[in-house]
Amino acid sequence: MNHGTYNAPAKGQRPVNILGINAYHGDASAALVIDGDLVAAVEEERFTRVKHDTSFPTEAIRWCLDQAGLSANDIDHISLSKNPKANLGRRVRFAIGSPAGRRMARTRVANLRKTLGAKSTMEDKLGIADGSLRAQTHFTEHHRSHIASAFFVSPFDDAAVLSIDGMGDMISARWGTGKGRELNLVGEVGFPHSLGIYYTAITQYLGFPNYGDEYKVMGLASYGKPTYMEEMRKILTATGLDYRLGLEYFRHQKVGSQMTWDGGSPTQEALWGDGMLAAFGPQRSDPKSELEERHYDIAHSMQKHLEEIELGMLRKLHEITGSKKLCLAGGVALNCVANGRIIQDTPFEELYIQPAANDAGTSVGAAYHVHNQVLGGDRGFVMDHSYWGPEYSEEDCRKALEQAGISYQTLSDEEAIARTAQHLADGKIVGWYQGRMEFGPRALGNRSILADPRRAEMKDILNARIKHRELFRPFAPSLLEEAVGDYFDQTHPSPFMLMTYNVLPDKLEAIPAPTHVDGTGRLQTVRRDQNARYYDLIKAFGDLTGVPVLVNTSFNDNEPICCRPEEAVDCYARTKMDVLVLGNLMAEKPS
Repeated sequence: MNHGTYNAPAKGQRPVNILGINAYHGDASAALVIDGDLVAAVEEERFTRVKHDTSFPTEAIRWCLDQAGLSANDIDHISLSKNPKANLGRRVRFAIGSPAGRRMARTRVANLRKTLGAKSTMEDKLGIADGSLRAQTHFTEHHRSHIASAFFVSPFDDAAVLSIDGMGDMISARWGTGKGRELNLVGEVGFPHSLGIYYTAITQYLGFPNYGDEYKVMGLASYGKPTYMEEMRKILTATGLDYRLGLEYFRHQKVGSQMTWDGGSPTQEALWGDGMLAAFGPQRSDPKSELEERHYDIAHSMQKHLEEIELGMLRKLHEITGSKKLCLAGGVALNCVANGRIIQDTPFEELYIQPAANDAGTSVGAAYHVHNQVLGGDRGFVMDHSYWGPEYSEEDCRKALEQAGISYQTLSDEEAIARTAQHLADGKIVGWYQGRMEFGPRALGNRSILADPRRAEMKDILNARIKHRELFRPFAPSLLEEAVGDYFDQTHPSPFMLMTYNVLPDKLEAIPAPTHVDGTGRLQTVRRDQNARYYDLIKAFGDLTGVPVLVNTSFNDNEPICCRPEEAVDCYARTKMDVLVLGNLMAEKPS
């Protein structure tokens, strides 16, 4: 299979160009597939600098076209990752059956109108005459898009497939099998029941109100105890692949929970109801207030119960499919603690989750649904790295440094690797800006801030000097794939930082900085054929220190990950970062 290099068609043969779009939803994005190969994929937030931007992804589309040297009229198919006609009966019943339905229906109808008019919007945004785009438009159901984004770019010819998230097209989970270029989806869970809503509602109750804050509570959970398991099993029950919310604990099905999808960061009203107050006591309404022991215990119990439910679903999915291979997608697939248990605690032996398992990745899935299922195109592409975003030239980097008045040196490849490794070994914090940007929420070695994992104090130093985030949130280790068994209790690769494993007891003192309070690490494994430059840096650091591991966190400070070199230079200049490496250009602050 092709592992990510686009091969132009033979002379005289016209390629088929498919543009996938996630629009009017969290993490708006665009992806371009040409003759079955992914060429570009990027989130709108990378350009607008608005977290989880819900705008129409104009800049993402424009960049994807520029990357491939195409105009808008070279696009043959446009596929959106939602279908206004999907689950129409469920939509209508909810809309007329309750005040919540009628309230939510008004905003959803407006959103659906925008979706149906996406082709016209694209013409307007790109400055093209109305009606001039020749592309055929497709609407691909949300969870089908999620599943397509995992299975059709996986290395598996056949696999069990599962998508779980908050809600999309009135569905919160779908499952079945993938074989060749076909998906056979045999089951689903519909609104108002949702694993994603379960996790988000309790996240809000714990005082983390922003869209995407669930990952914070996953880190918080490691500090607590399972003292609220009885309550969690009332809030969410499951049998096999089906699950049900105790609706008295929620409000989304009663009075509605409005969510904004019309540009800017998404906002969402509270999902939790009075039942939560009765179960857990007063809500933590101020995000800056001190966390109590019960907050840690609620987070821990919620996380543990999610794992119980999800692993039970997967055991049943294996039972009905017989497959040893699994493709997982949807927002819940970003829960790396649950993911880290799948190989050990279910019969599945191989697992694939693509790097943008959240809604951003549905643009990729919508495009591959058209390629594989609508057009009957062959499979051959495997997404085994995440570097599908923008890249900037050395001249762009040089200009950004000079405009900021920052002195720098120009090094060779070998010098840049060797000197960066030495700086890291000396305890310095390095901004590492290289090549094409990552697609998905994780920085995986091209837009990363790096540090020495051997220094226990490094987590606090990173927070105090650069990241300014909650102290209970861990940082991640990146390590050579061949060394994973030397440091962790599992060896299944984790190239997209979507697995949490236990650090081996005899290595806890070797890598204390990225080891969480419970002795785990949310690791990224690195192969040279995935990212040669990052691999060489980790290896050089390992040669100096005996530890082929680095602390890796995203290159940002409470903003979207840096995309352009100007953003990286600005982050370096306004924080206490020691060293900045843009390609082979190195800037150093005085000690």
